[in-house]
Amino acid sequence: MPHPNPAADLAVVGAGPAGLAAAVTAAGLGLRVTLLDAGERPGGQYYRHPAPELGAARPEALHHGWSAFAEREAALQAHRSAGRITYLPSHHVWTVVPDGSDGWALYAVAGTGPDEEAATVHARAVLLATGSYERQLPFPGWTLPGVVGAGGAQAMLKSGLVLPGRRVVVAGSGPLLLAVAGSLAAAGARVPAVVEAAAYTAYAGHVPALLRNPGKLAEGATYGSALLRRHIRLLTRHAVTEAHGADRVEAVTVARLDRHWRPVPGTARRIPCDALAVGHGLVPQLELATGLGCATRPAADGTVALALDAEQRTSVPGIWSAGETGGIGGAQLALLEGEIAAHSVAAHSPAARSGVPSAATRSASGGPVAPAALARRRARLRAFAAAMGAAHRPADGWTGWLREDTDVCRCEEVPAGRIREAVSDLGARDARTVKLLTRAGMGWCQGRMCGPAVAALAGDGPAPDRRPLSCPVPLGHLAELPPADA
Repeated sequence: MPHPNPAADLAVVGAGPAGLAAAVTAAGLGLRVTLLDAGERPGGQYYRHPAPELGAARPEALHHGWSAFAEREAALQAHRSAGRITYLPSHHVWTVVPDGSDGWALYAVAGTGPDEEAATVHARAVLLATGSYERQLPFPGWTLPGVVGAGGAQAMLKSGLVLPGRRVVVAGSGPLLLAVAGSLAAAGARVPAVVEAAAYTAYAGHVPALLRNPGKLAEGATYGSALLRRHIRLLTRHAVTEAHGADRVEAVTVARLDRHWRPVPGTARRIPCDALAVGHGLVPQLELATGLGCATRPAADGTVALALDAEQRTSVPGIWSAGETGGIGGAQLALLEGEIAAHSVAAHSPAARSGVPSAATRSASGGPVAPAALARRRARLRAFAAAMGAAHRPADGWTGWLREDTDVCRCEEVPAGRIREAVSDLGARDARTVKLLTRAGMGWCQGRMCGPAVAALAGDGPAPDRRPLSCPVPLGHLAELPPADA
């Protein structure tokens, strides 16, 4: 059904750092913005809030760079009061489609439980800031209670003010581990070790990117000094290859890795613990974008990211994106990309105000895009993100710590042996065929947890899924769609 007057000039999906920055910047440039987010409060996964009933006096103590969020949250409230931003929390967008009148229709599941209902938003342009989720590489025992994601442990602390355990091993790969270990220790946990699969010497090949980002180097030094003060041991080129316990994790086996991430025989040791926080970086969340047909590219960390131009535009006209969807780079980069994308949308929108900064760059049509300083800072941070991704990218040898009976797909309880059988005996050569033969990736999480592992066992490179629904949708919502959209 045509909608000649969409309600918004811009719909922003996701109220994390990128989406929040994009929404307030676009509103400041004169656009009418609708901001949708699956969460109950703005901030996304990075700026999580403790529940109000917990009475946290200083939530900012759990965050890095809280002032950047507080400034934009205040701007969000000001723009809401002025009618420039419509903020829709608890709205999980499950698809975006053309609305038949040079705009877009965004369909969402709004609310939870008995109050859940269908919602539709129309806009002339869409900016996807859907963030990322944690990458997990399975190992024997990873399904034991007490084994949580590294980001999950941090989320428990930020939003619930609880620890996953009293003695917590932090393991995996990536700079998030240092932040998680520091946060857990500051909150009272004992962290006997941070187990990092990569070697920090891998950064040696990216010296120019490091030198261009002294703030990042200082941040890393701060985390390192915190580990020293709290007597937390950092084991590089090591991995947790097994978790042990009956009703809960009681210890983990840690082994040294060779340069291909294969466990070195004779190096295994046990570390007692009552919790394990483990993660191997983040994976861009692309379901909405790939459902639209947006082009992707391989990223330095082994994941798949959106292919974006200098204005944060995707390959689909009218669709922009910012933040982790374009490659994992952290909150600072996400904030910058959100601002740049908002300037670009405004440059291509007749609804934007005419006043623009004198340092703004211009689009091919001559319109204002963004202050040049933002583009320079983005390039600097993107270079660091690429260096970081390459340094911590998992090597293929990690599959050597899997036993045949190790569950790879937790939802459908598919072990590594069945996946290997599908490849060696049944002719599967990619993750999709493995899924059809074994059901790996068909469960509740739809492959978010097991996707990278299944692809590695299949000998398949990372590839984005293209699916019509980005989250579970009640059949009643689908039945309510207009015939042209159903």
